[in-house]
Amino acid sequence: MSYVQSFAPLVPAGARLLILGSMPGAASLAAGQYYAHPRNAFWPILAALCHFPADAPYAARVAALQAAGVAVWDVLQSCVRPGSLDTAIERGSEVPNDLVGLLVRHPGIGRICFNGGTAEAAFRRHVPAAAVAGRQLLRLPSTSPANASWSFERKLAAWKAAFEE
Repeated sequence: MSYVQSFAPLVPAGARLLILGSMPGAASLAAGQYYAHPRNAFWPILAALCHFPADAPYAARVAALQAAGVAVWDVLQSCVRPGSLDTAIERGSEVPNDLVGLLVRHPGIGRICFNGGTAEAAFRRHVPAAAVAGRQLLRLPSTSPANASWSFERKLAAWKAAFEE
């Protein structure tokens, strides 16, 4: 059994946008950093959208996101998942993070973006619709290297739309 556990949320006081993944992959868990796989497009995309160097140290990238009002977390707090693929998550083992509590503590979050379909599906299973009333929910293409059918440019264009007011 491969039990995995997510990280604490990265949430600035003035968060306006929340990006939700499903569960960190093996490279991220090993590094103790969100989106640490070198071929994951998350940091290059966010660097382009929030105007910071994609190769900046992790703490500087996190600080740049927070300065832009962007929060990052995962839908799942823990689950059983052999390997890194979302498709390997054993649904019956899912324990969600306290997303309702996070949204209550950060009422300025008006837009929730899902980094891929698995994150969105897990969110819809675990978070009551009433808890997100009045917030915009956007499913974005996964930044994972497993989503190879989307080019970087196509992913960037889709993500850019989420950052436009």
